[in-house]
Amino acid sequence: MGQPVKPSSSNWFIEQQTPNSAHMYCISSVYYLGKTKFQDVAILELPDLGKTLVLDGKVQSSIRDEYIYHETLVQPIMLTHPNPRSVLVIGGGEGATLREVLKHNTVEEAVMVDLDEELIEITKKYLPEFHQGSFDDKRVRLVFGDGRKFVEECTPGRFDVVICDLTDPAAGSPAIMLYTLEFYRMVYGILKEDGIMVTQAESPSHTGRSFASIYKTIGEVFPITRAYTLYIQSFDAEWGFVLGSKRFDPLDLTEEEEARRIEARRVNLRFYEPRIKRRLFTLPRNILELMDRGVVSTDSNPVYEPV
Repeated sequence: MGQPVKPSSSNWFIEQQTPNSAHMYCISSVYYLGKTKFQDVAILELPDLGKTLVLDGKVQSSIRDEYIYHETLVQPIMLTHPNPRSVLVIGGGEGATLREVLKHNTVEEAVMVDLDEELIEITKKYLPEFHQGSFDDKRVRLVFGDGRKFVEECTPGRFDVVICDLTDPAAGSPAIMLYTLEFYRMVYGILKEDGIMVTQAESPSHTGRSFASIYKTIGEVFPITRAYTLYIQSFDAEWGFVLGSKRFDPLDLTEEEEARRIEARRVNLRFYEPRIKRRLFTLPRNILELMDRGVVSTDSNPVYEPV
């Protein structure tokens, strides 16, 4: 584990959340500052959040609540599928999404595709609390490259589950093309006949246009589409997630059956449990109205957030 050092100049980090708002965080120490081929990387100790991964000036994960975010992203979809054996993770550079997938003893293969190999090496060294050795699990295959290209070239019907833990669809980012209709159609194609996918889906409160677009776009492809949200302190926002399923609806899975699956698979959880699922998936009227106004994102006309 890297040892922190005191910041040499300013001890404040300012994160711009929208074009009109920003957050200031006091920095108590610095574990790592650097730049990969693709992005700026900082690993900071922030008094309110603990050890925190920051990419291109945006908080990605903090020790305070990364497990809440990652369990919420991964566990509902993994438990909805009755036998998830083959899983694809796109993004998720700190290894925590992979960690959550590997908690399921049904998993025989977990492929993780990330564009930034340098970032993975950094997180291996400096964020062991996050990945907890998941990169070294014998079931894992790491692929360094473009997630969309991997999906384009993938064998049809290969995966039970696809999880997209991506950076924001911001202006100028290559991630924009991982939120479009054409991309979700390709994801549909690489899923088995009962496959299911999920993606982080931005904030209904801060970036509502993107959240609504992701929901609308996935709904154009999958017969079952569900959105759910949870407040994440590291983002200081209600955060959205959207899943698309060919056959299984998470709301059809009873609490009793979900609890049996958790026990049978020996899944160790710190936050998620069956009784809170209804809370996650029960959305207030204003968010439902926002989703109704969503616009489909396409390769030729992608929906993205201004920088």
